[in-house]
Amino acid sequence: MSQFFNNIEPNVIDDEMLQKAIEEKCPEDLGDIARVESINVKVVTELQFSFKNILQIDNLWPLENLTKLQLDNNVIEKIEGLESLVHLVWLDLSFNNIEVIEGLDTLVKLQDLSLYSNRISKIEHMDTLQELQIFSIGKNNLTILEDVIYLRRLKSLQTLNLSGNPFCSKEHYRLFVVAHLPSLVYLDFKLVRNSTVRFLHSLVGKSGNSSSILQSLCFVNIPALGAGSLQKSGSQKHTAAFVEYLNGSFLFDSLHEEDGEAAKLASLPGVEDLLQAYPSWFVLLCENLFNYGLEEYEKREAEISKFYKRFHEILAVNQQESKRIISDFESRNQRRLDELYQAGSGEIADSKRAQGKEDINQLWDALMTLETLVSNDLEELLQDFKRSIDVITSTFTETIQGIYPFHSGQCRDLENQHQEKLMEIVTATLKKVELYELEEDFPDELRKLFEDKTTVVNIINTSHSIRLRKIDKRESDMLSKTYQW
Repeated sequence: MSQFFNNIEPNVIDDEMLQKAIEEKCPEDLGDIARVESINVKVVTELQFSFKNILQIDNLWPLENLTKLQLDNNVIEKIEGLESLVHLVWLDLSFNNIEVIEGLDTLVKLQDLSLYSNRISKIEHMDTLQELQIFSIGKNNLTILEDVIYLRRLKSLQTLNLSGNPFCSKEHYRLFVVAHLPSLVYLDFKLVRNSTVRFLHSLVGKSGNSSSILQSLCFVNIPALGAGSLQKSGSQKHTAAFVEYLNGSFLFDSLHEEDGEAAKLASLPGVEDLLQAYPSWFVLLCENLFNYGLEEYEKREAEISKFYKRFHEILAVNQQESKRIISDFESRNQRRLDELYQAGSGEIADSKRAQGKEDINQLWDALMTLETLVSNDLEELLQDFKRSIDVITSTFTETIQGIYPFHSGQCRDLENQHQEKLMEIVTATLKKVELYELEEDFPDELRKLFEDKTTVVNIINTSHSIRLRKIDKRESDMLSKTYQW
């Protein structure tokens, strides 16, 4: 457009331009009144000053009831002269040369503001726009991504366009914006899904510390979510597989921690052999469960990796097709602008403008069709992924409770069997105590313990109950982590 403006004298909104705009926008009788009485009618609510080569906004103060104002595609350098338009709801200042956001303080009813394609380098001076719902500031000179945080104060903001600014090329641009502005419904003409908002908002919290949030976002690098997590090693991988501390004797050792008085029974004849046999079976069972958990973890990671691979394939195809459509449009549009410039005015110029409008509508339809297609593809991909994960996790939990059960089977059974054999030894020892048949070398510490049958039985049963609770808790932790994941 600049090639046209270079050959035309810049304008200021004066009485003549204002009169003509009222006549074009208002009903015929109202236009006649305005023309005869040479006044600015206060009942005017909408005005359009597009493509007027306007350099300076002026003479709008009488239009106090104006609600919609179009000043797009001009050469305006400064936002001014709008102070009296306190009822303005819709303001379009796109495609101008504005460098600073200013002069909007009194427009407290503004709901839709477009500053698209200007020269703005900072988001500022918008504190009073608390009813603003739609804000377009794409294709400007915004370079500092953290400046977006300023928009958190606009509580009604639901639709935001930032596309075309330098900071949009940053790796975590979209994630950063959505995380800081959780009330957004649309960002850069794309729907922001509620699940994304909840996930990101919980990830980074409500902290205003942008550096810590950026650090958090570094862990949400989409290409790395699948394959990257496969690189985990050691305890990290065990935790991710929900089987930490199941390799080796960790769980068994924890069962007998702080065993108190029950530990004294280890010196009973026969108990030492029992304790040596018990852990070997228990540890073997835990090892089997540990190895199974790692296998299932690899399956989950492979499914996630496959999901993100397909996810990026869909987006790549969509982006390539979008770029092709836009490139074709830009080529046609450039030829049309050249032809329009050569034609100047008249029927040919009008025809070219009409073609341009129709081409824009076709571009919109084509891009929206692509958006619908990619949305459907991603929705289908997500549903397939959910079904696969449901199968994998349900199989995992059923196996934990079935093949390698805690509650109803092997781990608990081993503990119960150990308890039964231990009680047999204790019962036999109690009979010897009653019959005074204890060996002379029987430890004095155990003699005192076996003086009261009830005390001995209570100690053994209490110790057994504690161990069962630890076994149950380990299973519960594993299942709850799986469900949470």
